[in-house]
Amino acid sequence: MPLHRRVPKRGFSNAPFKREVTTINVSDLGRFDSGSKIGPQELLAAGVIRKVAKYGLRVLGDGQIDRALNVSAHYFTEGAREKITKAGGSCEVISSD
Repeated sequence: MPLHRRVPKRGFSNAPFKREVTTINVSDLGRFDSGSKIGPQELLAAGVIRKVAKYGLRVLGDGQIDRALNVSAHYFTEGAREKITKAGGSCEVISSD
């Protein structure tokens, strides 16, 4: 057996400090009607997400959106915020408290 496999492994793991968030893409919001208000509870009810993680919901900018939606989430990427407002919608940040 080689020495590097016999020696005990030690070191730092960042796993206890990991911040888990539920992520969705802008393209996932296309199933909602124009002008509707979308938040974590509406996404759960529609079956888009299974659960809201401990640190909230993050909207990513992958995909396109063609309707005005009022989206509420804990975090938005710059691309997602730009695409939602360009389509005529609005982004509301929910406090993490």
